[in-house]
Amino acid sequence: MNMRVFVTGATGFVGSYLVPELLEAGHQVIGLCRSDEGAERLARAGAQAFRGDVNDLDCLRAATKTSDAVIHAAFNHDFARVKQHSEEDRKVIEALGEALSGSQRPLVVTSGTGLVERRTGDCVVETDAHASLEKTPRAATEEAADAVFAQGVRVMVMRLPQVHDTRHQGRIAQHIRLARENGHVAYIGDGGNRLPAVHVSDAVRLFRLALEHGRAGARYHAVAEEGVPMRDIAQVIGAGLNLPVVSIGPEAAPGYFGVLARLALLDLAASSALTRQELRWAATGPDLLTDLRQMKWVAE
Repeated sequence: MNMRVFVTGATGFVGSYLVPELLEAGHQVIGLCRSDEGAERLARAGAQAFRGDVNDLDCLRAATKTSDAVIHAAFNHDFARVKQHSEEDRKVIEALGEALSGSQRPLVVTSGTGLVERRTGDCVVETDAHASLEKTPRAATEEAADAVFAQGVRVMVMRLPQVHDTRHQGRIAQHIRLARENGHVAYIGDGGNRLPAVHVSDAVRLFRLALEHGRAGARYHAVAEEGVPMRDIAQVIGAGLNLPVVSIGPEAAPGYFGVLARLALLDLAASSALTRQELRWAATGPDLLTDLRQMKWVAE
């Protein structure tokens, strides 16, 4: 069944792929945007623009009430203000849930595989619970999803790993910046700790499948590669920037990585086996290192 889908983050990186994915499947798209430029981009894609800010809760409620479904893909990834932005995200999800309450209209909320508590062995899996708020402020997102699900909202959580194409690499862009600033590329210890990844085209296809066929209360993992070793990522960055690649000890991580030091130490491997089975999803896009090698900025 074709739906009228309200999308937050419609003009962002994931949103720029998600909007055409939904349109090509026959859905109508109403994309939240703040600027004339964003509205023009949505119009060119064939979507309807809804002018407003993601933190304007009345605006969100108004757009949601006229929609058949919502995909909440917006989040401010400013590491310096992660607690503030996480609590703002909680309020956004609560407002969307309020507008959807009493209906079976689906809500897909975006989270991350890095927020999951490892309880089942090597890779985190879909049935593993999210971390507590005491461990990470980003837990606010899944706490809010739990709360609206308890109120009867048909909510699903999409946990994203490192999402990439040849233009955007998310967290890895920060590793590139640090390498340039320090004059070398560093990884910690043997570099065997891993980062899961997915090409953005595969991620947005999974968003659509969850919207169309997802199960209320489910958590899905948009993971194509369960874990790419940080050592391998560092080697590709070093080759692209023509910089030396070195191993550093954990004690040196804060001096090199700054606010990313805690993340740089973690092994974040994640599985998508249950997601693949339930939604019949298979990743077909390029892998992380292929896209990283082909990025235009690696030769700058």
